[in-house]
Amino acid sequence: MADTFRNLSNRLALLLALISGALITLSFAPFDFWPISLLSLTVFALLLKEQTMKQVLWRSFAFGLGLYGAGIHWIYVSIHNFGGAAPLFAAFLVFVFACFMALVFVLPFYLYGRWFSFHRYALLIALPACWLLGEWSRTWLLTGFPWLFLGYSHLDTWLAGWAPIGGVMSIGLILIANAGLIAELVWQGQSARAQKPLMISAIALNLAFWVAGAVLNTITWAEPEATPIRIGMVQPNVDQGTKLTFNEATTIAALDQLRELSTDLWDNDWVVWPEAAIPTTLTFHEALPFLEEMNSKASAANAALFTGVIYEDRDKHKFYNSVVGLGEGYGFYHKRRLVPFGEYVPLEDQLRGLIEFFNLPTSFIHIGPQDQHGLIAKGVRITPAICYEIVYPDLVAQAAKETQVLLSVNNLGWFLNSIQAKQFMQMAQMRALETGRYLVYSTNNGPSAIIDNKGKIISQSDSFRAQTFTGVIHAVKAWTPFMVSSSGPLVIIAALLLLALQAPALYRKQPD
Repeated sequence: MADTFRNLSNRLALLLALISGALITLSFAPFDFWPISLLSLTVFALLLKEQTMKQVLWRSFAFGLGLYGAGIHWIYVSIHNFGGAAPLFAAFLVFVFACFMALVFVLPFYLYGRWFSFHRYALLIALPACWLLGEWSRTWLLTGFPWLFLGYSHLDTWLAGWAPIGGVMSIGLILIANAGLIAELVWQGQSARAQKPLMISAIALNLAFWVAGAVLNTITWAEPEATPIRIGMVQPNVDQGTKLTFNEATTIAALDQLRELSTDLWDNDWVVWPEAAIPTTLTFHEALPFLEEMNSKASAANAALFTGVIYEDRDKHKFYNSVVGLGEGYGFYHKRRLVPFGEYVPLEDQLRGLIEFFNLPTSFIHIGPQDQHGLIAKGVRITPAICYEIVYPDLVAQAAKETQVLLSVNNLGWFLNSIQAKQFMQMAQMRALETGRYLVYSTNNGPSAIIDNKGKIISQSDSFRAQTFTGVIHAVKAWTPFMVSSSGPLVIIAALLLLALQAPALYRKQPD
């Protein structure tokens, strides 16, 4: 079998890599067929074994292109439907973005191709370590795009037990190690018998991770408090086209809808409105008459109200995508991870005005301060995450150290009825599991949900329907192990493993 993969034509190898990357999309929500990722990764591992640097980089690029081309094709909706780009041009921009992400994906495989492709432990150790470094780099490089991490596909398997220990990336590390082992067995074929002790040890170790995950799944790292917190959510379902073209009449209609839908919710402890529930034609100060009315209603009912709103810092002449607490809710939070083109425009001087997509009316937002301390409601401290922020594992884990509940407010109307909403909720569920916190997940178009401290959906609303939604959560004070360490230990371990593999070669190169 080794000769079969070693001697594949470059065109066939690139095609296999492209298809393998694309198929991984089926392992994530809404498809949730996780075995396909193991198969795809095994093929990818075989394609990289004993290849030149050039071949490793091209095959990694093809795999990344398939992964992101299929996995994030839904950005076409926002570019075409709301950005005004013609269909072919919108598809071209999606392709360009997928190519860019594929280039980012390739970066750690430079290390693999440069030093480890022909190493004895290339598939068993080097490949998993490089993959882990790649996922980690995508959480911060150029502000990060931490989408399509392997671990999300195992939210409902035994491996989910590792999330409170090492986060989503620890699950991905185990999965790519499994694939590397299978690929090594396939590569060796009959000759694997000559390395029987090594193979048995590797198989036992990989199986142990699964069994340990099943045991870890039974542990509650952070016990919830007994006192229930009653939540009421408003899902306005305002069409995204309307949100981008608010006028006086539609602004008044949106405020009236919020007022009406909230009428029967004031007997809850918290009332939650989604991201930018206050129309973007009104900043916080401009909406004060309405917000003061809602503040009075919430205070009279002894309830906390949280709503998304655009906040203008008039001294600094900056605008923030924010969440504000009213009534028994206190504090402001300004979004710290912004969506490129949706909230700000990279290379603004060059791109503004080229097409409508680069001139969206919401693309004027500034990054909020990094040292914010969340929100408070009736003594319960809350970690807010505005839309895109919920996909950053370390950001949420570190913020949750000071708080007892997670609150995610979102507007996913940019992507209509695509797979994006399902992928996004799956990632939000992982944040709840990693931190052992209940998550209040509020959206403009749905589904909205109450997610428990195990990452399970307790209840949820319908999609694309204006409605109210209620549920119960509990505050959690204790920390999970992942909150203590975040991803740092995994990154260090991966780097040390690569260094250990290369150390003998470096030693041999030392002069006598």
